Amino acid sequence: MTPGPRNAITDVAGLRVGHAQDAALKSGSTVLLGDAPFTAGVHVMGGAPGTRETDLLAPDKFVQQVDALVLSGGSAFGLDAASGVADGLRAIGRGFPAPGAVVPIVPGAILFDLANGGDKAWTDNPYKALGRAALDDASVEVAIGSVGAGTGATSATLKGGLGTASVVVGGITIGALVAVNPLGAVTVEDTPHFWATPFEMDAEFGGLGPAPRFNPAHIPPQKPMKGGNTTIAIIATDAALTQAQCTRLAIAAHDGMARAIVPSHTPHDGDLVFAGATGSKPAPDAMMEALLGHFAATCLSRAIARAVYSATPADGDLLPTWRQKFS
Repeated sequence: MTPGPRNAITDVAGLRVGHAQDAALKSGSTVLLGDAPFTAGVHVMGGAPGTRETDLLAPDKFVQQVDALVLSGGSAFGLDAASGVADGLRAIGRGFPAPGAVVPIVPGAILFDLANGGDKAWTDNPYKALGRAALDDASVEVAIGSVGAGTGATSATLKGGLGTASVVVGGITIGALVAVNPLGAVTVEDTPHFWATPFEMDAEFGGLGPAPRFNPAHIPPQKPMKGGNTTIAIIATDAALTQAQCTRLAIAAHDGMARAIVPSHTPHDGDLVFAGATGSKPAPDAMMEALLGHFAATCLSRAIARAVYSATPADGDLLPTWRQKFS
């Protein structure tokens, strides 16, 4: 079991990622684009989600595949990023062939970054343009840290960010993409050690090893901006999965959030995981199907830590980056 060549979700062949951000706004959007439509599912475990077209991803619904998935800052305003992506896809003829028009299928989810110190006094919603710009930026190379949907993200004690990771096991590739903006903390108490450390590969977030101490009675720190939460993620694989299997994959991947963020899935987070399958590899056998969720969860834990480890400072930040605090 090793990371893919990019250690990114784009190690799943046929997927690209694009980011767009606005430094003054302290926010941005990220798109996962398929070269062809791909099967997708979703699962929400947070108490305060914000979503677009997620009902369509239920296994009993008519449309079984999507053209792209969008993660965005901006709270409810950020849902408009998916409209910009849909406009761009429609312009190139991508979408579901409905009577009278081709309709791009672009589910999305948002995190709350409205209280992060950025300039939110816009007249026109900026997220549609950010979504379109993210689509135009789509590439197999995935920038991480303070980019895209993670631009203005924060955690309880540190600046958040956008992360990705991948793993190749049994001939199947699994990747994670995540915007990390939780109520909880990603490092153990007041140390630089990540909760995700047991799953780290190749010192991808510092190679510090486990925390030298941990008090199970420790009360987690409080985030300075109340209500400014939510971690949103995408898991992808090249295995052929049904929509029901993608849904199960998304459910299992939530374990990765709980292992990397303390506390996780609170009433004030809108924690959500999309799962997508391109189907370029055969369907897994029963044993591998049972293990896919485990690999997805560990991959997501790694991506969460990488997001925070790679965050960079900007004017007006309310919290330090990991490197500012611990380097």
